[in-house]
Amino acid sequence: MGLRDLFRKYKKGHHNAPTSNPIVETKTPQQQHQTHDKTGLTSLHISESMPSNISEKYRQFPFATRRNAVTDEYEVSKESLGVGINGKVLTCWHRATRRKCALKILKDSDKARREVFLHKKACDGCDYIVKVLDVYENMYAANRCLLIVMECMEGGELFNRIRDRQDKPYTEREAANIILMIATAVSHLHNMDIAHRDLKPENLLFTNTSNSALLKLTDFGFAKEGNNEQRPLNTPCYTPYYVAPEILSNDKYDKACDIWSMGVIMYILLCGYPPFFSTHGGAISAGMKTKIKAGEYQFPKNEWKNVSQEAKSIIQKMLTVDPADRVVIGWIIKCPWFTGTVPETPIDIRPMLDAENYEQMRVEIAAANHAQRRADADDDENINHLAPENSRIAKLRAAKRQRQGVGDTVPAPLSQIEERD
Repeated sequence: MGLRDLFRKYKKGHHNAPTSNPIVETKTPQQQHQTHDKTGLTSLHISESMPSNISEKYRQFPFATRRNAVTDEYEVSKESLGVGINGKVLTCWHRATRRKCALKILKDSDKARREVFLHKKACDGCDYIVKVLDVYENMYAANRCLLIVMECMEGGELFNRIRDRQDKPYTEREAANIILMIATAVSHLHNMDIAHRDLKPENLLFTNTSNSALLKLTDFGFAKEGNNEQRPLNTPCYTPYYVAPEILSNDKYDKACDIWSMGVIMYILLCGYPPFFSTHGGAISAGMKTKIKAGEYQFPKNEWKNVSQEAKSIIQKMLTVDPADRVVIGWIIKCPWFTGTVPETPIDIRPMLDAENYEQMRVEIAAANHAQRRADADDDENINHLAPENSRIAKLRAAKRQRQGVGDTVPAPLSQIEERD
């Protein structure tokens, strides 16, 4: 049995979660105009106190924010566009221009402010990062919140677009174009000394449905500045399938973790399944962790015989276990595979991205992300001198597993996942 068949077998064998999205109420802009005052979003008065845990760095944004109710300028729908690592995303329309936008609602906190700060900073000057159009400070359900108004990405998620396309075969040339757009966004971040730390297909969205659409990076909920030898990262933020070995090893790490995640995405784009996956139904098993740490993966002949050696070589350099030996983003951007003549070889990965296989991956990732968000105290500075097994994060996760009576490899069912703040 080949790796492709093995992956499909285990994904289908453990598929026990609902695959359909919940029904949401979608209204026209005209209908929204009649009900916008029922959203519960209200203006923030200057007297409203800021949460006590806000660090000095993020107490004052270096850009203007609005404190009037977001509904003054935007009609907000109940239509959900998705859920980021820190908050939910709704559809909204700008009243004056009728432009459709995306509205992300974050409960005000130091982490939420960091996300807003880094996303706004990163999107300026880069066409491959989702644009932040407005930032509001409002009250919602008696909570002080940050609202990010972003451009609406009508083209949808990366893998969904490939899966749903019917007009012509997907090719290696197109895979190269996609990876180059991702690399351009990552290069911009790394040049600003920012690690995204959550590169995955769900965070890569197309601007529209046309063939010339741009692919853009979003969700800066895990992003962090200061990723160098003087200020390494410590908090193990990651999504299963895309996590770098140094993070699983509880080592200090830097923005090289993004390169590893890019390598995993590129691998999937060229064969349809990830280089590392669990065969026990969980998001990330002990065996999967072992293989990631050792960099043990293959290029099975059946799926890779038509892929160029140059593409495989780039993946190998991205999926190098030692981050010190892993290629940097500047090297990737200059690769001839992106700028030269890339084969138009058809690569039919759509069967691997069918609703059953891919939805199970999404369920596992969502469950793991939820557990990560609940346990992550974001103590980057505070755990520098703690042994990994004695860190607060490790203790929180161990306590949670003990309460739930589950092992390391079993994620919470999707039905048990609480709505993110």
